[in-house]
Amino acid sequence: MTTVISTVIGVRFQKLGKMYHFSVGHHENVAPGDHVIVKTRRGVQLGQVITFIKPEDVFRPKSMRTIERKATPRDLVLQQVWNDKELNALITVREQAHKLRLRDIKFVKAEYNFDGSSLTILYATENKGINLGALVSNVGRILRTDVDAQLIGPRDVAKIIGGYGACGGPRCCSTFITEFSPVSIKMAKAQGISLSPSEITGVCGRLRCCLVYEYEQYVEAKKQLPKKGKRIGTPHGEGVVVDVRVLRESVVVRLDEDNKRVEVFKAEFEPLEELKALEEKAKGGCSKHEGGGCDCGAK
Repeated sequence: MTTVISTVIGVRFQKLGKMYHFSVGHHENVAPGDHVIVKTRRGVQLGQVITFIKPEDVFRPKSMRTIERKATPRDLVLQQVWNDKELNALITVREQAHKLRLRDIKFVKAEYNFDGSSLTILYATENKGINLGALVSNVGRILRTDVDAQLIGPRDVAKIIGGYGACGGPRCCSTFITEFSPVSIKMAKAQGISLSPSEITGVCGRLRCCLVYEYEQYVEAKKQLPKKGKRIGTPHGEGVVVDVRVLRESVVVRLDEDNKRVEVFKAEFEPLEELKALEEKAKGGCSKHEGGGCDCGAK
């Protein structure tokens, strides 16, 4: 039985937050840029429609929720009022945590939903066994709202706090990254970046997100260049590759004749080892050569 999916939209609850899928249901006049009211596990939320989602790109259509309605000007004002109260709420959370003598935990942000009926405390800690039941209860009683505590990772902490990265510019995570991509040490190695922790880790203590940006281009470019230790022919004579300069599409070669090092660009060198292998293959003969179906290069 084919599941019929009504028009699906992508909704974001924060400027640089993750996008979630919702069905528009009978609200056919919803368009990108509009604000809508939806029900989530964190209560009733106000979000902005970012785009329409193609049916083939819909994630888990059977469990998808439908938007409640389009937001009104009053809803937008109401959300701003509660947003302005979030700092005081965070101060209250930290005061109660101090009274309860909670240690080794960082309370990063307190977020109200659009009508103030729910408050989410975002925190970070290495102590996975910490119990925040008393804190949640006390804060809920003082602020007279439902309270939930959500653990976030180091990257999310850096995203919320903002600031500047090692490059001197605003942190990528606080500027345009909406979802974090997996980053591995392999990406740094492929780009020839120093593996010193100070060179490849961000303020979050994790590998820098920017290592992802040029990784694929490096991999593709390196396929067109010989590796270190390979023998190649150059306009200056034969030699061994001692360094690969991917972005310049060149290699540094130590010449056999005088050990002099020269930079040779991709269009200028010949892969001697590959050419020698083809010659040996041609000399050895090929079973397909006589039949005309050989691609060994022999004449």
